[in-house]
Amino acid sequence: MAYAITQTCCTDATCVTVCPVNCIHPTPEERAFGSTEMLYIDPRACIDCGACADACPVDAVLPVDGLTGGQREYADINAAHFGLPATMSRAEAETPEDSGTAGPGPNLHPWGGPAFDRVLPADFRPLRVAIVGTGPAGMYAAEDLLLHTRSEVTLVDRLPVAGGLVRYGVAPDHPATKKIGDAFARFHTHPRVRVHLGLDVGAGVTAGELAAHHDAVIYAVGAAADRRLGIPGEDLPGSLPATTFVAWSNAHPEVAPDAVALPAGRAVVVGSGNVALDAARLLASDPDSLAGTAIAGHAWEELRRGEVREVVLLGRRGPEHAAYTGPELLALRHLPGVDLLVDDHDARVGAAIDAAGPGDKAGLLRGVAREAVDWSLAPGAAARRRRIVFRFLSSPVEIRGDDTVRAVRATGGAGEQEIPAGLVLRAVGHRGVPPAGLPFDEETGTVPHERGRVSGRPGTYVVGWIKRGPSGGIGANRACAAETVGTLLADAVAGVLPAPSGGPRAFRRLARRRRR
Repeated sequence: MAYAITQTCCTDATCVTVCPVNCIHPTPEERAFGSTEMLYIDPRACIDCGACADACPVDAVLPVDGLTGGQREYADINAAHFGLPATMSRAEAETPEDSGTAGPGPNLHPWGGPAFDRVLPADFRPLRVAIVGTGPAGMYAAEDLLLHTRSEVTLVDRLPVAGGLVRYGVAPDHPATKKIGDAFARFHTHPRVRVHLGLDVGAGVTAGELAAHHDAVIYAVGAAADRRLGIPGEDLPGSLPATTFVAWSNAHPEVAPDAVALPAGRAVVVGSGNVALDAARLLASDPDSLAGTAIAGHAWEELRRGEVREVVLLGRRGPEHAAYTGPELLALRHLPGVDLLVDDHDARVGAAIDAAGPGDKAGLLRGVAREAVDWSLAPGAAARRRRIVFRFLSSPVEIRGDDTVRAVRATGGAGEQEIPAGLVLRAVGHRGVPPAGLPFDEETGTVPHERGRVSGRPGTYVVGWIKRGPSGGIGANRACAAETVGTLLADAVAGVLPAPSGGPRAFRRLARRRRR
């Protein structure tokens, strides 16, 4: 009974570090790591020990024999990554080399020597490091410092609840993904950690005050702004960022319960990434199916009241270039009570789907119904079920309405078409916001740095999206944090960190006075 990695894979490679036979790929040492949508288990080498399943922070690793429903596809997906036929078992896939007749079996896999590349000398005094932001990037940095050094860590977050995007940016119906927050939370009570919530660096304390009480400061503040469409009508009531919608569904303290009013009919989501799919899935789901999730009470009540029947996903590129990941699309195909439809308004859309290979992104839409949608018909007029419509090669040019959103005028096919809708969510990317007191590159939306070291600011570092831009999921922050922490420790050993003028007690008193 081999294991398989499924939809919720966060790619942080915890499973790789515990696998005794090196059957999970790509590993962090391999070139493909970070460029695949998930990690994969080789069924030829898996020895069914279950170590990866025990270590996975998001419950993504499951026995193949236990896969049910839409998860069954992942047995084939894992096998296909290694060029194996979909239904081939491990025994059938064994080669003479694998079976031991011509060489060692997988349980004798040779491992390289241990490497300790992020440590301080044994006689080095403990560092005091502040980390601004308690999302994945900040917590991976904290984990690295706590596990590899004797550092004392101060966690600072402007919100009253820790977690960052794991808490407020992951859709509430993805409980497995949110579980990685439990892995991070164990460090909140670590004896060398102090947590200050509701403390805004910039408004509560200055960057200078924070630096004056610590040897180093790591900023893990993410990319807090949304990219705009830049079209007329974008600021009408009923037009808002998809991230605001997801935060609203998670009871974000800075998003009012009445911030979202849902229409009875059609909603349009502009974008084709995972955030767009998250928003579409929440809007189209039967509210009763969300009752047992982490959805906020006010959001659940509004979803019941609004009765959205159809969600249109506008993507300016073709299906072969969609930004969502394959696992998220597969999950959408198995959404109960919801039909998927591809708007066949442009012949290139269908041609791209038909020409796609079995492992290509566009190929996942093969078998999904295609038709040219008549937008003059009311949503759901032809069927009682809810539906999600993919409209590729189409961009919004205007959002129309008087006091609220009434329709979206979009390109596509022979010309422009007007799509009646009562809600428009934009999911076209994030953008960094200048952190108070730090340099900022307006073009990239990031803080200029060298391997995490902020340019011209000794003792100041960045990690996560504010460092590299809004790309990569949760697991990408592990390697990003390792690089930044490595740079910080090298600077400490070189003696270039500024000496703090204040101590930890003084900072705790300051934080108590300044936090919200």
